[in-house]
Amino acid sequence: MNTNSDCIGFLDSGFGGITVLAEALKQLPNENYIYYADIEHVPYGTKTKDQVRTYIFEAVEFLVKQGIKALVVACNTATSIAVKDLRSMYTFPIVGMEPAVKPAVQNGNGKRVLVLATPLTLREEKFHNLVQRVDTDHIVDYLAFPELVELAEHMVFDFEKVIPVIKEKLSLLDINSYKTFVLGCTHFPIYRKAFKEVLPQDIDVIDGSIGTIRYLSHLLEERGIINNQKTGGKIKYFDSGKPVENQQRLDIFNRIITEF
Repeated sequence: MNTNSDCIGFLDSGFGGITVLAEALKQLPNENYIYYADIEHVPYGTKTKDQVRTYIFEAVEFLVKQGIKALVVACNTATSIAVKDLRSMYTFPIVGMEPAVKPAVQNGNGKRVLVLATPLTLREEKFHNLVQRVDTDHIVDYLAFPELVELAEHMVFDFEKVIPVIKEKLSLLDINSYKTFVLGCTHFPIYRKAFKEVLPQDIDVIDGSIGTIRYLSHLLEERGIINNQKTGGKIKYFDSGKPVENQQRLDIFNRIITEF
């Protein structure tokens, strides 16, 4: 095991967690990062809970061997089914993703909230406990949208192809009854601009990345392991344990970080 643990590990099934990494680079620019995309098993959200747990534990074991001082489970699905067990297994800070239901409800002014996520996230008790805890006025609806994960993983970023998919998915909803859309999968913010183009201007589109990284920063400060030296910003990418060498894939990672 690498005992020089100076990196923050990020784990997702594919591209999605890059949107969270992008926020980390803004808030914690002096840190170094290892990003693990589990492309051999993407998508997580349509698989069984036991399958995904196995994939996650294997990925985290790999990241630990690389030497990490903290872990961000940059996937709502993975967080919902494994983050509690991971925290019992490891002593370093572990931060998970959670759909931004609480700020959405607070933002609602009585109008409804729509949470978009993967089928597995929406089936999990963790999600339903969250909604029950914060949705006292019963204004939260939710909708599984695995098609967006598939588009992202097939590198479909052309909005002319994406927007019809979004419109069709939302076609049966009374859009004007909503104040806030919650992007409850880390792949979805890649298409934030497409959502904004489809939805009325008074509907807010939010996700949990800012709060997640703010909490990570707090934990690093609390543990005294935050990097205050201006020597960071390095990123190593792995696809299911193998270094990413495909330039097209690296270009897409960098594009997501800079553009989305």
